[in-house]
Amino acid sequence: MKVVATTRQLHGTGASRRLRHSGRTPGIVYGGTAKPVAVELDHNALWHALRVEAFHSSILDIEIDGKSEQVLLRDTQMHPYRQLVLHVDFQRVDAAEKIHVKVPLHFLNQEASPAVKLQGAIVSHVVTDIEVSCLPRDLPEFIDVDLANLSVEHPVHLSNITLPAGVTVVGHTGENPTIVIASVKGGGAGDADSDSDSEAPAAGGAEGGTPAS
Repeated sequence: MKVVATTRQLHGTGASRRLRHSGRTPGIVYGGTAKPVAVELDHNALWHALRVEAFHSSILDIEIDGKSEQVLLRDTQMHPYRQLVLHVDFQRVDAAEKIHVKVPLHFLNQEASPAVKLQGAIVSHVVTDIEVSCLPRDLPEFIDVDLANLSVEHPVHLSNITLPAGVTVVGHTGENPTIVIASVKGGGAGDADSDSDSEAPAAGGAEGGTPAS
């Protein structure tokens, strides 16, 4: 994906406010061996790009005054109630250095899973993205999570996800967090014996609730 920007000459709160009033968004490009560069971008083009999922998890080609380099979107500041991007940060990437990026999860075969088709369960996506480490060339736009075997008794854990070649998960060493659970009304997620405990207090079903990610 391509981003077009120009060097920003004026700095400060007042200059940024005037820039936004003119339909431009202030930003910065940093990282690598080069110095940080203050830039400005067309607000409408940026606004629409931010609505595309891949824009947040892909290597971007940013063109600054006709010169192109590869970057990652690292941060955006949004107006609290207006449809306005206040500021945007891009980080340069080195093809030979690994990067850490949050990648969205795409869930497949949910409606065909035993949880939904046979048990009439409600499926909850506990985790919707994961942070990965990889070289820029190996960065996936998203990672598929196959729910074909999901059931109330068998939730999907991180270890059940097939990662693309060259990609590893960051931050879960020795852990196997739950990614997706299924629960039935009046029962718990992953609780095959819920019927036998039907007279237990409602709070007892907490074990089948959504675990912390």
